[in-house]
Amino acid sequence: MAQPSIGAQASRLARDFTLSGTSRTRMPKLVYGTAWKKDATATLVYTALKTGFRGIDTAAQPKHYREQAVAAGLKRAVSEGFVKRADIFIQTKFTPPSGQNEDAPYDFSASVEEKIHQSVQSSLKNFTIDGQEPYLDSVVLHSPLDTLDDTMAAWKTLEEYHPHQIRNLGISNATLGIVEALHSRVTVKPAVVQNRFYPDTEYEAGLRLFCKQNNIKFQSFWTIGANPHLLMSQPVKEIMRSAGVGAVPAYYALVMGLEGITILDGTSNEAHMKEDLEGLERIGVWTEGDGEATWNQALGSFIHLLES
Repeated sequence: MAQPSIGAQASRLARDFTLSGTSRTRMPKLVYGTAWKKDATATLVYTALKTGFRGIDTAAQPKHYREQAVAAGLKRAVSEGFVKRADIFIQTKFTPPSGQNEDAPYDFSASVEEKIHQSVQSSLKNFTIDGQEPYLDSVVLHSPLDTLDDTMAAWKTLEEYHPHQIRNLGISNATLGIVEALHSRVTVKPAVVQNRFYPDTEYEAGLRLFCKQNNIKFQSFWTIGANPHLLMSQPVKEIMRSAGVGAVPAYYALVMGLEGITILDGTSNEAHMKEDLEGLERIGVWTEGDGEATWNQALGSFIHLLES
């Protein structure tokens, strides 16, 4: 079967993914990241939703996230009527003890299974909207646990909430070997893998290929911070010039052009939120018009940079 052209892939830049599984959850290709937002979290989440973001990533990890404040920002947006809960992709995480401080949402002395239950119940409580049954669109293991057996035990416990209270499961900061082991052994297959996008792992080329082959979506973080050389690269400059967009949406578009990738965008600047969302829309329209040949060339050059 003939593969779609790079240009044909680009024409879908601004469209949501539909995750595999019974829930058919829609996940945007640009998700707002809420790590390290501290006291500004609720306002920034509200602003992101008002600007047009329809996906939010957080974690039940008070050390780096304020999950309650994320929920407060969402509830404000819902109460004002410009979004509905059903329109928003909400993803949180279970963070193992190694990533927690004393404010962890579970008892450190509890079993792995009980830690999962306490963390999930805390997250469901945070995202309860009056008159509605709470649910989470995705829950991710923030990292593998100390042993593969513990990781499997945690995953099996999360499966107990699927598909009604947790629609999809995933894992973060995981190697290809861990993802392969999970995929081969669990009942509810991973829907997402969230990892750094950076040179030290060769941009996760092997893991991204496995994800593509098994209908898993790859969520990219540290996409800008680890790659200033890519942000300033010639392919990005060509997209900026030809499509009339800023550097960040041009770069994000090229990363998304690798296929099957959602990007976590953690900007705290409202103007940048708008620029990123509108820039991706503009690039999608441009590739469907007279920009296809230029896009193909720029994406090919970008892929070569990643492989060199």
